[in-house]
Amino acid sequence: METLSQNKSHGGTQGVYRHASLVTGTDMTFSVYVPEHVRGTRLPVLWYLSGLTCTHANVTDKGEYRRACAEQGVILVAPDTSPRGEGVPDDEAYDFGQGAGFYVDATEARWASHFHMRAYLEQELPALVAAEFPADMERQGITGHSMGGHGALTIALRNPDRFRSVSAFAPIVAPSVVPWGEKALTGYLGPDRSNWRAYDACALILDGARVPELLVDVGDADQFLHEQLRPELLRAACDAAEIDLTLRLQPGYDHSYYFISSFMADHIAWHAERLKA
Repeated sequence: METLSQNKSHGGTQGVYRHASLVTGTDMTFSVYVPEHVRGTRLPVLWYLSGLTCTHANVTDKGEYRRACAEQGVILVAPDTSPRGEGVPDDEAYDFGQGAGFYVDATEARWASHFHMRAYLEQELPALVAAEFPADMERQGITGHSMGGHGALTIALRNPDRFRSVSAFAPIVAPSVVPWGEKALTGYLGPDRSNWRAYDACALILDGARVPELLVDVGDADQFLHEQLRPELLRAACDAAEIDLTLRLQPGYDHSYYFISSFMADHIAWHAERLKA
């Protein structure tokens, strides 16, 4: 693992790191904030998954999470959204290819060599974080924004014993039935919709996946609310499955990091309460 930068912030260390991923076959960059702590202490971990077009840098630069993480004693890990680099396939559209990995393991020929973000986040990167940072992997939470909210929900639903808490900002809750998701899942997984269900939070819940509770914030001025996000579908799925969903429609907020940063500390405190229990 190569250290690209380290800066002191709120008593802790904000680092950016790069490593050669065997899963994606590329170098992968990610950021980690580690609060100040007593040497030898293991801290709970909160994963943050970013949205379309983003890298680790978007939330690292604009997420305004470090003070809250320092106060709560929580490590925050922010990975990239896709493999990148020479030889990695791409698409000219913003919502497919590099920067738009959708947290799947691709099976279609063009993408299958590198686009394995599910395996990267469920297996490889957690092992690296456990080895290199003072992370208590028995106390993990996960959150994310938009495409990353989709990733957080689906990863948690597939791994309920690993995550004590899960939340999301403006998530794509049912990618199988919205334009962003239909495009990505067809492109990465092929046209057989039965193969998409493992990457659709509402479908996973319908198929029996469970977590105890969810926290979701969405802005009521979000330009993607009605076509791409469809939070009412998650409400219906959770009601049917008796999952405790706190769904907050925040008045006046859009899809941007102005929205995310406004509620980031609230989400971190919510996760910390569950990670420290």
